Amino acid sequence: MTSATPPTAPHPPAPTPARADTSLAPTGRGLWRRARWYLLTVVILLLAAVVLAAANDERQYPPLDPRSYEATGSHAVTALLQREGLDVDLTTDPAGRPSRADTLVLPEPDLLGPEQLAAIAAARHARLVLVSPGPAALTALAPGVRMSDENGGIPYARVHSTDAACSLPEAVRAGSAHVGGLLYTAGSRGEGCYQRGHGYPVVVVPTGPGTDVVVLGSGEFLTNGLLKKDGNAALGLGLLGAQPHVTWHLPDYSAPVAEGARKNFRDYIPEGWTWAGYQLAVAVVLAALWRARRLGPVVSENLPVVVRASETTEGRARLYHRARARGRAADALRRATAHRVAPALGVPPVAGAPDPTALCAAVADRLPERSAGDVRALLYGPPPTDDAALLRLADDLDALERQVRKP
Repeated sequence: MTSATPPTAPHPPAPTPARADTSLAPTGRGLWRRARWYLLTVVILLLAAVVLAAANDERQYPPLDPRSYEATGSHAVTALLQREGLDVDLTTDPAGRPSRADTLVLPEPDLLGPEQLAAIAAARHARLVLVSPGPAALTALAPGVRMSDENGGIPYARVHSTDAACSLPEAVRAGSAHVGGLLYTAGSRGEGCYQRGHGYPVVVVPTGPGTDVVVLGSGEFLTNGLLKKDGNAALGLGLLGAQPHVTWHLPDYSAPVAEGARKNFRDYIPEGWTWAGYQLAVAVVLAALWRARRLGPVVSENLPVVVRASETTEGRARLYHRARARGRAADALRRATAHRVAPALGVPPVAGAPDPTALCAAVADRLPERSAGDVRALLYGPPPTDDAALLRLADDLDALERQVRKP
C-alpha cells in the first residue's frame, strides 16, 4: 500500500522589482547626439576661415595707395609719372622734406592734425593736391574753397564721366573724366571744373607766385581700375605731373581723425566686416530654411474638452461688445436669420447665401403685414448706432423668424 505524497507547500510569489522612474535629466550621450552637428558646423567654419586666411595672406593696401596693384590702388598713375621722367617718392611725413619744385599728394588730409596742416601750409609746395578734404583741411590749406553744401548746394555727386566745362589747361587737354565725390565752391580766386549742380569736384586755387592747391572731390579717376577710361590718365598726369618731383603721402590710418572732418557711415565699419555681414545673412537664411516647418494638409484633431455652443456664442458676443463692433454683430445676426428662414420659404441659396430680393419677396408673401421694403430694411439695413438699437434688431429678427416658421 503506497503512502500518500504530502502536499507541497506553495512557493511564495517572487517579489516584483520596484519600477525605476524614468529620468528626464539630460545625459552625456544625449547631449552629444544633439550638439554634434552644431559642433561639426563650427569646426567646418573655423577650418574654412583658416584656409581663407592662409590663401589671402598677402598685404592689403588702402585705396589710392601707389604700392597697390588692385583696382582701388594707384600704382598705374605713379608708373605713368615715372615713365614721363618724374621722380615719385613715398613718405609718411608730408612736412618732412619741403621743396619748391615738387607736388605733394595728400590722399587723406583729414587724418592730419592741426600742427601737420600748419607745417604743410608753411612749406609752400609748388602744387598741393588734396583728395576729399574736409572743412579743417580746407581752412588750413585751400583758402577760399568751401564745401558746396555750406552754400545750399548738394554735398556729394556720384562718380561718372563728365565734361570739363572750364578753361583749366589740364582739364581741357583731358576732356571728359570720371569725377565726382565731394563738391566744393571755387571762391573768388579759384577755378572749378566738371561742374555738378552748384559745386565742382575739381577746384584749382592759386596760393602765391608759382604755387597752387588742387582740391579733388574723389580720387577714383586715379585708381588702377578707372585710369584707362575717358581722359582720366591725361587728367591725372596733368594735375600730378606739373612739377618734376612728386611726393605721395601714405596716411596713417591708425591716427585719430582731425576735428571737424566729415566721415560717412561706411568709414566706421572695420575692413572685412561687410563680407562677414553677408556671410551671417546667408547663414541666417540657411538656418531658417533648415528649421522651417513643412506645409502640408490640415490634420483634424479632437478637442481635448467639450465647449458648449452657448459659451462660444457668449464669448464672441463679449468680444464684439468690447470692440464696439455693432456692425459685425448685426451682420452675423442678420446672416444667420436669413440662412435659417430661406429653407422654410423655399428660397435656394446662390453662391452660399439666399438672394436678397427673392428672400424679401418670399417673406412679404408669407407675412402680408410686412412689406418687402420693411423686410429688406430688417435683414439688409444699415448697422445699428448703439447697443439699444442692436438689442431691438435682435428682438425683431427673432420675431420675424418665429412668424415665418409659424404654421
